[in-house]
Amino acid sequence: MARRALTTTAATLTATAALLLTACGGGDSQSDGINRADSGSSSPSVSASPSSAAPEVKRPVIKLPSSFQLPFESWTSSDPVEQAVLNDGKEQLRAGYEAIIENDPDSKNRAFYDTKTGFLQSQRWIRTYTDKNLTVIGKLPVFDPKVTLAKDKAAASLSYCTDESKASTKNRKTGEVKGNPSGTDPEVLYVISMGKNNQGVWQAVSAHSERGSCAR
Repeated sequence: MARRALTTTAATLTATAALLLTACGGGDSQSDGINRADSGSSSPSVSASPSSAAPEVKRPVIKLPSSFQLPFESWTSSDPVEQAVLNDGKEQLRAGYEAIIENDPDSKNRAFYDTKTGFLQSQRWIRTYTDKNLTVIGKLPVFDPKVTLAKDKAAASLSYCTDESKASTKNRKTGEVKGNPSGTDPEVLYVISMGKNNQGVWQAVSAHSERGSCAR
């Protein structure tokens, strides 16, 4: 997989793209956490070194309804470590939307794929929906993944883009559906800092977003 230099100049997340920004009523500089911290469940810390001998851990089963499609395009790498980052990064994002749809800011599935600090950010992001009785519907393609590994391969940066043009929020009580505001760029670049914990799971530590920085 080709790699690209990752920028950290984007605003720290507290809203996930126009979907979140629409829910919050914020602008493109809004941010959101796609990360984890434990809310009562055991939360493994990020390891400072690779745990190549760690036994295979049982990962949670993430379920999304047919009303919300989250397709991942070209989500593969010939490098097995990069592929492991992609796999866990994919499930981390899926778990976040599962938590929104299930109205569960304390989602243990999401917590599994975040560090403790990261999950605090995740909860803030999820609550921008749940506190307003919002869920998500439609289709949100995730594409152009890039992985940059640290020299020791115990940390990584995962970047990807999303296209929100066919995704919307829906009010659970009123049924009102809202998409991106007119004139808003629907494509958003995300850069996720990840670390490998003692169980061999790649967890999100922090996340940044930048609207309008995707190209395909």
